[in-house]
Amino acid sequence: MHYEKLAIPDVVLLTPQVFGDERGFFMETFRQSEFEQHCGNHTFVQDNHSLSSHGILRGLHYQLEKPQGKLVRVTRGEVFDVAVDLRKSSPTFGQWVGAMLSAENKQLLWVPPGFAHAFYVTSEEAEFQYKCTDYYNPGDEYCIRWDDPTLAIDWPLVDNQQPGVSEKDALGARFKDARTFV
Repeated sequence: MHYEKLAIPDVVLLTPQVFGDERGFFMETFRQSEFEQHCGNHTFVQDNHSLSSHGILRGLHYQLEKPQGKLVRVTRGEVFDVAVDLRKSSPTFGQWVGAMLSAENKQLLWVPPGFAHAFYVTSEEAEFQYKCTDYYNPGDEYCIRWDDPTLAIDWPLVDNQQPGVSEKDALGARFKDARTFV
């Protein structure tokens, strides 16, 4: 596995070594000891799997009392995945970083606790899977608008069409009004 720190160094892009032949392929998607060496000492307690259609945007989501680190990957299709630093004490507070994740490139993205997370589906459909460092806590979920002008995320919107978002996501807070981490 190759680990690459992105523009926000706490966010790490993981590229697995893929062994393929006429039968298909094999790859290791997670090894605790290597993950700890490159991303920190985190334990995963929950796995999630979603299916979304072309043009759907989910996020920017986060939890404050029980912040979740997420190790995300796409097993079918392609998404543009985004992490926003919400840690006020961080030199990269309010900055975002994005990566294209796909079934083809097989990359994973580590989004640490203290970040808001979102993804936008650029393929016809995408299956998105992720490991979480804490459990989903319904009373502790927050959302920042995907199109917040302060964050100015450069979404690769197909044909400049507005993405499909949930009602909850459409009502997300502006970054300037959002609750953040210390």
